[in-house]
Amino acid sequence: MPESKRTGTGVLGGLAGLVGLSAVAGILIATAVTPAIAVTGAATSNAITMFDNLPASLNIQALMVPTTLYAKDPNTGQYVEMTKFYDQNRNPVKYDQIAPVMYDALLSSEDPRFYQHGGIDMMGTARAILSNIKGGADTQGGSSISQQYVKNVLVQQCYSTVDQKTYKTDKKSSAEDKRAVALQQCYTDATNSSGPAGIQRKLQEMRYAIALEQKYSKKEILLGYMNIANFGGTTYGVDAAAQRYFGVPASQLNLSQAAVLAGMVQNPNLYRIDLKDSKTNGDANHYAETKKRQTYVLGRMKHDGKITQAQYDEAMKAQIVPHVTTPTTGCQAAGSAAYFCQYVVSVIQNDPAFGSTAQERQAALRQGGLKIYTTLDWRLQNVAQDQLTKSAPATVNKDWTYGSVITNEETSTGRILSMAQNTTFSNEPSPQPGQTSVNYAADAKYGGSSGFQPGSTFKLFTILDWLEQGHSLNETLNGTLNLIRNFKNSCTGGNIPGQKIQNYGGGSAGGYVGTPLRFTKDSLNTGFFAMAAKLDLCDIGKDAAKLNVTNADGTAIEMKYQNSIIGNAQYVSPVTMMSAFASVANGGVQCTPKVIDKVTDSAGNDRPIPQTTCTQKVDPQIAATAAYDLQGVMNSGGTGSLGNAGDGTPVMGKTGTNEGTQTWLIQSSTAVTTAVWSGVANGQDKADANVTKTRNSHGVALNQIRYSMSKAVQKVANQLYKGAKFPAPDQDLLKTVMVDLPNVVGMTQDQATQTLQDAGFDVQVGQPVPSNLPQNTVAAQNPGAGKAASGSTVTISLSTGTGATIPADIIGKKLSDAQAELQQAGFTKITAQCVATPGGQGTVLTSDPAPGTAADTSQTVNLTYQKDKCGGGPGGGGGGGNG
Repeated sequence: MPESKRTGTGVLGGLAGLVGLSAVAGILIATAVTPAIAVTGAATSNAITMFDNLPASLNIQALMVPTTLYAKDPNTGQYVEMTKFYDQNRNPVKYDQIAPVMYDALLSSEDPRFYQHGGIDMMGTARAILSNIKGGADTQGGSSISQQYVKNVLVQQCYSTVDQKTYKTDKKSSAEDKRAVALQQCYTDATNSSGPAGIQRKLQEMRYAIALEQKYSKKEILLGYMNIANFGGTTYGVDAAAQRYFGVPASQLNLSQAAVLAGMVQNPNLYRIDLKDSKTNGDANHYAETKKRQTYVLGRMKHDGKITQAQYDEAMKAQIVPHVTTPTTGCQAAGSAAYFCQYVVSVIQNDPAFGSTAQERQAALRQGGLKIYTTLDWRLQNVAQDQLTKSAPATVNKDWTYGSVITNEETSTGRILSMAQNTTFSNEPSPQPGQTSVNYAADAKYGGSSGFQPGSTFKLFTILDWLEQGHSLNETLNGTLNLIRNFKNSCTGGNIPGQKIQNYGGGSAGGYVGTPLRFTKDSLNTGFFAMAAKLDLCDIGKDAAKLNVTNADGTAIEMKYQNSIIGNAQYVSPVTMMSAFASVANGGVQCTPKVIDKVTDSAGNDRPIPQTTCTQKVDPQIAATAAYDLQGVMNSGGTGSLGNAGDGTPVMGKTGTNEGTQTWLIQSSTAVTTAVWSGVANGQDKADANVTKTRNSHGVALNQIRYSMSKAVQKVANQLYKGAKFPAPDQDLLKTVMVDLPNVVGMTQDQATQTLQDAGFDVQVGQPVPSNLPQNTVAAQNPGAGKAASGSTVTISLSTGTGATIPADIIGKKLSDAQAELQQAGFTKITAQCVATPGGQGTVLTSDPAPGTAADTSQTVNLTYQKDKCGGGPGGGGGGGNG
């Protein structure tokens, strides 16, 4: 164990060194800057004053430590490391967690008089500065451990404030590469040893070192240096170095390994043994340069009596045998959770919980030593990734990217449980097809894309507004393909012109007369247009905004077009839509998406996490009724039924399609929501809209893979997070609405149509009918005046102008009287059929057409009448008539 106590001589030596060094330093500065007057007393005095006036108080910040992301191991319930982020990979250790041989190796090679001097080795420092003045490099170990510690502290201060925008980098470089260049340039600035500026830096370093020794013990300084020193690349601190190069903790280093690491600090990147460059240190010459430096360290240790000749000889004979262990870093090291990791990183980079500025948040991520405990559930993540790997190819035609994501949210908390993607995570500035760092599940702010058209999943907001306006799911509407002239939009202060838009794929052909309940189950576009025609498109957009649905670029949803109703004019992210559906499944309470459960700092203290809330956004009864409506989608016959796990867990959901290039299925139990998006990822201009129909994966068309993937993932979610029955719907929003149906007989077609529409009915025109009413006026309506279901269709029939009404009172009259009355009404073709009836008096029994109905006067009227005996004339017992 090296000495750890300060000696009186050491303290005095430091004080004396301060005085002596001031004079020496002043002369050396004068020699470098003004050599002509270096020997004058004035120059020496000024230099001494300059040195004494340098700042003496060094702010030693907390060590930069990697930030670690964790996810819970479902088998043990314990959090396990997912990946790390760092500028300096470091694992600080305590004094007794470093092998004594490491202290001996470092001190013998770098500062053998460490316990005797007061912070500066005068001879070594003078030699280094003189070498610098002559244009040489400080490679002889002239700086004391205290000075080297100071230099590393200053480098870390530079790193903590680096802003990559202030450094020149290749515009095509990735963000990671740009930051690496910035840090390297920062290091160069902080360690510059050339010219007057280099001398100035060296003198400041010396000034700090003396002050450092007056404040801290030798043991504290030595340990501080061991934990802060660079050991090549991004490896900092002796424990990280021991793990990196030899796969052991610092406490288990042997002599040979310690000598390698001690030699490495003198020129970290030259003596690295994780690089395989034969010109310097590669396998071909058994790390020859490092072996030379190790030999030097071993020789100094033998000279100082730290090791014996036998130990020296044995270590000299042994080749350097690294056991390189690469630490996990960055989201690419998170495996199948790479895109979830990217989402977490984006939250850290954007949320004020991690700092008030972007620079502070970046420092927290890469230098703060935070422990981030995430919401990821590996059980769902793994099955989601397996489904994507099996079903969703990352490229089609080798030139455009086919994207697909599966993500899950716990409805009652907003915790995102999985986020899987079919592409390979890559930070390269020019990735290959099928590679990207873009998280298709997220908004652009969180590393996502510019969004995808949601198709009919957006019909959710028409359903919500329909119910909020008091409409029933069982109102009858005309959902046929017809032109709705205008849609109201109070946001724009006007109306939006309508146009005829087919149902997707010709589904349900031209539509049908039906109810919103059926329209939702069938995802009938024309049915939803009929619903929207009775609403305000502005309110539909407000319902989306209420549930935090925006375009993925952060802009607000605007209902500018008829297509907005069916989700063909928005560009949203799966996470955004998932949250909206989860809110409905959660009784109208929206919990903002959450990926971080807990954060602690490097000392283990709890830190604030990003603020999330659970807020009642939709009335519970409205949410329950909407969920009831959306359950029909997932049940037998619904458009999403192929995605139902069929395990008895009630689920609601909605399918969505945009011209075959974007397909969705979002389904939810009361516990977990699953969102699946699958489609063209890099623009429709690069893909045939039919390609997702004609291309397949394992025999399944790409526009159909959403069903099997959603089914598999939701099934696991149902097993892990038990869903319950959805709350009962509001019965008032399910009732068949009966309203007054006006009598329009006798009106013109336009008058009748307007009257019926004003009363809330749809109108269709049937075949003309004979009537004594004027031609082209309404002769009949079905159903007739009275009460009828709100929104139902009334068929009106126009008069041909050639008809008359069969007299209503001819039944029971004498046959002759009935015939006369018919003739008076205009009917000239009359037949009579006798029916033998005991006691019959020749009265009329029936009429065809029936009494009171309209008929063409050229039509034959068939009568039946009764007589005691048939065969006589109409008035007696003989024949007559057609009997």
